[in-house]
Amino acid sequence: MGPIERNGRNHHLLTIQEDGMPANSSPRPTGDSEKITINLGFVDLGSIDLLVRESAFANRTDFIRTAIRNELARHEEISRQVRTREMPVLGISQLSRKDLEMAREAGEMLELHVLGLLSIGNDVEPELALATIKSLSVLGAFRAPASVKSALADRLT
Repeated sequence: MGPIERNGRNHHLLTIQEDGMPANSSPRPTGDSEKITINLGFVDLGSIDLLVRESAFANRTDFIRTAIRNELARHEEISRQVRTREMPVLGISQLSRKDLEMAREAGEMLELHVLGLLSIGNDVEPELALATIKSLSVLGAFRAPASVKSALADRLT
């Protein structure tokens, strides 16, 4: 793919996946991470490649992950304040059909706040999700059957 012009500057589209290989070169799915695509200018991309060539980083992905972690660490105080205020589940939160059936039997409506991954089981029907999930806020990734995601779309903040 050629460069993309935006705001009078050329950018290369760079897709990074878990193993650092180009997105179309690895047949294995990544279960513990989410793929993102970013646009980088020629100079930035070249600078990253220079650091990789000089062995400062193993590959482009290693550089970008390190840069992201450094920025997250730099802004940790803001994150801590928000986490304290909203009290989200940190990490991976998995809801099974059994979990939601137990909530329904107890007459509970769940208000979910997740910083990381929220995963709802493939055997969960939209009706059960609607009967048990009052609201959900996910900063990160939300995995669920398409029908459940569609049913909960108006409850996702």
